[in-house]
Amino acid sequence: MLRTLHLLLPALIPSWRFFDVIAPSPRIEFRLLHDAEAPADDWREFRPRPARLSFVQTLARLLWNPAWNENLFLVSCAERLLDEPTDHSRLEIHRRIAADVARATPDAPPFLQFRLILIAREGAALTRSVAYVAPPLART
Repeated sequence: MLRTLHLLLPALIPSWRFFDVIAPSPRIEFRLLHDAEAPADDWREFRPRPARLSFVQTLARLLWNPAWNENLFLVSCAERLLDEPTDHSRLEIHRRIAADVARATPDAPPFLQFRLILIAREGAALTRSVAYVAPPLART
């Protein structure tokens, strides 16, 4: 019984050292290209957060929000990509963006590129820095 309580206690009373490091969460931006070598500078935020939610929307999101779960997965892929880059993390992000683009704009340009942006507060100002830029890949 004591062993079970010992295993259950960390779940009931979380440690104040839950996070090893508090760092900016990466934001994902993407751009569509007609040619993998073509220069383009029209980056768009991937799945921007809504500016405002009503009380009913907030309540509904507490009970059912699969899109937010997928966004959390993408953030964890982005964090892994910054810490230890792997093809798995890069391709997961690329695949999810490509699927959203295909649903929204089926005749979009054939190449897709994404980058990770870190936003940090320095005094009263917010600074943006590019932390990672993926190579352009075909959307399909």
